[in-house]
Amino acid sequence: MKLRNSAHFSQPWRIHELTRDFRLEDVWALPTPGGPEDFPRLVRIVCSFDEARRRSSVVGMLFLARQVLGDVFGWDEQSDDPTRPSLLLRLPDDLRGRPSSVAPALGFTPLYELDDEWAAELINRTVHGVIHLGWVRDDAGGYRGQMAILVKPNGTPGRVYMAAIKPFRYLIVYPGWLKSIGRKWVTASVGR
Repeated sequence: MKLRNSAHFSQPWRIHELTRDFRLEDVWALPTPGGPEDFPRLVRIVCSFDEARRRSSVVGMLFLARQVLGDVFGWDEQSDDPTRPSLLLRLPDDLRGRPSSVAPALGFTPLYELDDEWAAELINRTVHGVIHLGWVRDDAGGYRGQMAILVKPNGTPGRVYMAAIKPFRYLIVYPGWLKSIGRKWVTASVGR
């Protein structure tokens, strides 16, 4: 379920220190009810985003199309552009000592992992993006995952790119991803 931006900003997340110059694009409540110790399982499930690799799914076809376009237009080429430095350079010392236990899919670089918070970044020629996971108390006294996407578009091409992919994100990618996370969460819960 999509949440208001305040659901992200009202939490005392460490990511706020690092992303003051980023725009909060989306905040989602994840279908992952659990206890205080379940956050590492959420990180593993989200990082295993295999829908993007399944060419038989609509989400997989979209990611394949994005990969082809990225190759043609050079969107994903790495560069040493000093205007887009990694957030790893902004990490305070206490977060540098908290590397992620898992590497995310789709070219993201892990930034840090805490008991209730995890973040990774992606830098390319269209955007500097951050995926942030948090573990929040729910209304029933338990916990659930919350995912935020933060972006800093790279100029006009980045803003056009973000506008162009918005309908695909809302109509196809997020619904498919959230269902996949929910299925994996239930499956992992049954096996515990």
